[in-house]
Amino acid sequence: MTEKFDAVVVGAGPAGATAALVLAQAGLKVALVERGETPGAKNMSGGALYYSEVLHKLVPDFWHEAPVERYITRHTTTFLTPTASLSLDFKDTDFGHPPYNGFTLLRAKFDRWYAQKAQQAGALLIPETVVDDLLWADGKVVGIKTRRDEGELYADVVIVADGANSLLAEKARLRDKTSPADFAVAAKELLALPRRTIEERFNLSPDEGVASEFVGSCTEGIQGGAFLYTNKASISIGIVANLNRLRESKLSIAELLDSFKEHPVLKELLKGATIKEYSGHLIPEGGLKAMPRLYGDGIILVGDAAGLVYSTGLVLEGMNFAIASGFAAAEAAKKARQAGDFSKKSLAYYETLLNGSFVLQDLKNFRRTPGLLAKSRLYELYPALACGTAHRLFRVDGQPRKRWLALVKDEMRGRISLLQAVKDIIKAWRALL
Repeated sequence: MTEKFDAVVVGAGPAGATAALVLAQAGLKVALVERGETPGAKNMSGGALYYSEVLHKLVPDFWHEAPVERYITRHTTTFLTPTASLSLDFKDTDFGHPPYNGFTLLRAKFDRWYAQKAQQAGALLIPETVVDDLLWADGKVVGIKTRRDEGELYADVVIVADGANSLLAEKARLRDKTSPADFAVAAKELLALPRRTIEERFNLSPDEGVASEFVGSCTEGIQGGAFLYTNKASISIGIVANLNRLRESKLSIAELLDSFKEHPVLKELLKGATIKEYSGHLIPEGGLKAMPRLYGDGIILVGDAAGLVYSTGLVLEGMNFAIASGFAAAEAAKKARQAGDFSKKSLAYYETLLNGSFVLQDLKNFRRTPGLLAKSRLYELYPALACGTAHRLFRVDGQPRKRWLALVKDEMRGRISLLQAVKDIIKAWRALL
């Protein structure tokens, strides 16, 4: 299967499908290579797509035809102890008007639809194909080697969208040796529930959805958190834990997920739900400091392969970054083709585009958050302080009420000094504000 393309895209997730779609729309000869039986078969995320303006430009009013599940009109952040919870709950019905909002979706359906848009534009989809290596000539990437017989594909540029643990990024020497501390592992279940039951339990109108994040006892003190997203007739629920901390704890991600589902807050919400799917996923969380070099001679990294995931502790985003990076990579490839130059110098335009977009600007603005999120107190002590203070505030025991500050001091006594708490607040202020 020796053939020459203008571009070969490895991985048919949101980043790869975007790159293939943009290039095909421009009339370039594009191959989109996917290891799964179909696009989406190997892909997993929490199930939320935020800020979809780039996709809207490529497929106008995509929400009318794409298999999105619900508009996210409600966001909750919940601090957990084994028996209690304290939530921040925000709802705005304006978020029900796309595209400046979020959607819940099922990756298997969405990725298949999106790859089909690239096919319709002219891209050649090659599924069930594992890519083992890059092809080189004169120090430049000139294609890929697949696990098929005579499976060499040649191209002017290779766009790599093969996930967080990118083999091709290593083969291209764009990424140094990685550390488990820069990655998180996620486990997710898809639970079936009747549509009306979901809307009643989560106080939602038809087509409205909720995105919920949890921090505290759900990860047994390990750096990470949990999530829950409502779909039309199912719930996506999962745990995210730092890979290094999880390994040190001797716990498994499956154990954390099972325990989370038994928490009093979750147990009633999930009552009667049945498991439809279970999946796992590796997530890059190192931020700017762990980001690989984004391009080389004849090669560009996009999406998770480029480490383009954004986290503030309360928000974890990846799909919108993937789509935006796929778009930027395609634009850089188009410009390189016009110049007849696919060198590293020419493809540097890719990083220029990312710097001018929200992608690298967000990562730079929140560059301190990986260090902040590594603090173990965020996952045990502070959720316990928040829930403990709320318990004291609402408890009726016949004793005179104390002021809020006194309640907080009572909870902190013997657990953390006021000086250390102030230091943590200052670090959080600098990282997030």
